[in-house]
Amino acid sequence: MHSPVMNNSNSKPIIRKELFFPFILLSSLFALWGFANAVTDPMVQAFKKVLELSNSQAAWVQMSFYGGYFCMAIPAAIIMRKYNYKVGILVGLALYAIGALIFYPAAITQEFWFFCVALYILTFGLAFLETAANPYVLALGDKETATQRLNLAQAFNPLGLILGLFTAQQFVLKKLKSDDIQDFNALDETSRILIKTTDLLVIRDPYVFLGMIILCVFILFFFSKMPVYKEQSFNSDSNIIFTRLFKNKKYIGGVVSQIFYVGAQIMCWTYIYQYAEGIGVDNVTASYYQMAAFVLFVIGRLTSTVLFRFFKSGYLLMTFSILAIFFNSGVIIFDDNLGLYCLVIVSFFMSLMFPTIYGIALEDFDVDESKIGSAGLVMAIVGGALMPKLQAMIIDLGGNNVDDITVLGMSEINFSFVLPLFSFIIIAIYGYRNSVE
Repeated sequence: MHSPVMNNSNSKPIIRKELFFPFILLSSLFALWGFANAVTDPMVQAFKKVLELSNSQAAWVQMSFYGGYFCMAIPAAIIMRKYNYKVGILVGLALYAIGALIFYPAAITQEFWFFCVALYILTFGLAFLETAANPYVLALGDKETATQRLNLAQAFNPLGLILGLFTAQQFVLKKLKSDDIQDFNALDETSRILIKTTDLLVIRDPYVFLGMIILCVFILFFFSKMPVYKEQSFNSDSNIIFTRLFKNKKYIGGVVSQIFYVGAQIMCWTYIYQYAEGIGVDNVTASYYQMAAFVLFVIGRLTSTVLFRFFKSGYLLMTFSILAIFFNSGVIIFDDNLGLYCLVIVSFFMSLMFPTIYGIALEDFDVDESKIGSAGLVMAIVGGALMPKLQAMIIDLGGNNVDDITVLGMSEINFSFVLPLFSFIIIAIYGYRNSVE
């Protein structure tokens, strides 16, 4: 096995001075989609309460949210090949704003499918942003420091996560009238309609405000001068690029690993509320545990950025995955606060996975190839739509509660966390294979 320790005798800056402002501007996008991710996670539980849905039905929130990535990643890559990264970002911000603002008419209709459509369009925009921003950051400097640079930019993502969760906690979860109702059937029809109407307006407001903020960011990007990266391969046949991508085992492995990573991340963050419910912890208190998870995520991102100066990316990915497996096992085994603590700690070890997988998968490709390759990695975010839905189906095996039956001696909610456990095993294997090259 090759040494996991890197030689830093000729260390280069992560970001050059002349590119600092474009880097900061791009990094703000990571915070913006982090905000959307975090404010949406608690909405699964919120919609379940407000609209009296099963766990499987409420999971359509995540299906809509992360399904948009899958559908729009390729169109985003095509537009960026024809134009440039900046155009892709502007289109993404426009779609992001439109999707968020659609929450206003959705709240008026009170139809669950309308909210899902809004989230679906919103993530059309996020697909453009992620397809553009990730390879843009990689290209914004020396190739040797590309993975470090992406990890640093990705450190802005959990800042958005924390702000998004704070918004959901303070302006949604604490204001929901339905969260205080144990049995909706005991209420008269007028009271039920009033609570439903009030709570849907509460859910609506953060998204409408977000839409207006995104419009301001759109204007800022429109008038900002950004570096343009085009190579001679720009006019090369897309079929040739696709062929090269599909023949690259490192890239294909990266796409597969990314599917499982995003699935694991969303499962750990979404179902922390159901896990808390299983041990008698209310939604507002559970949101503090999720906040702690996000803080550890930030610390993990910053820590890994430093560690990359000393260790190879594949080795760190493998190590962090093994530690995630260890604490995820605690989530499954324990059925008290100790299991919840383990679930929080898992976020620290998830922190480096997305950008590291991304960087490893694309490190053999030029700018033009990375535009197409990035689309495949963004499409992999569909794991966040499919795997939480599967976990919700496991949780619903015995009914709408989280602990109706036991599976192999464990409650439904505890057993369901075998899915992120399996995901971390896949990622650990990918890290190992790229640590010995």
